[in-house]
Amino acid sequence: MQFRGTPLPLSGPQVKTGESLREAALAKGDLSLVNIQEPKGMVRVISVVPSLDTKVCEQQTHYLSEKNQGLDQQVKLITVSVDTPFAQQRFAKEAGIANVEFLSDFRGGDFGKSHGLLLEGPHVLARAIMVVDANNVIRYLQVTPDLGQMPDMDKAFQVARGLLK
Repeated sequence: MQFRGTPLPLSGPQVKTGESLREAALAKGDLSLVNIQEPKGMVRVISVVPSLDTKVCEQQTHYLSEKNQGLDQQVKLITVSVDTPFAQQRFAKEAGIANVEFLSDFRGGDFGKSHGLLLEGPHVLARAIMVVDANNVIRYLQVTPDLGQMPDMDKAFQVARGLLK
């Protein structure tokens, strides 16, 4: 992982396609905690971004919300960042995004550490997109090699659609 050519180490063992989603507590908008493994029995597209206050993260989140071509009616769309739940709520309101659930890893990076997606130095999450099936198995995962690079959201949508058949 790098940012503008500077290497950034990731903490923890990184999850891989075919592995189960690991348990991790994330904060919802009301500060209550939810396990990323819930709800079971539902396909999820999980968009992981460093901070919603950056241009690429904003672009990735809008793409998830607006370009999913009706997928949001059949699967759960989730964005995870280390932004506070209050900042996430403000972002969603200002951006007019109501079809994505925002979950925060601000309480110590539990999700990032357990999935190998937390950047050690800046304490932000790597940029990634993952598709998790109804049994909590990761069916698609792309971690971008550079924080400034968008993941292939359309490929994630395609995999999610395939899991609905």
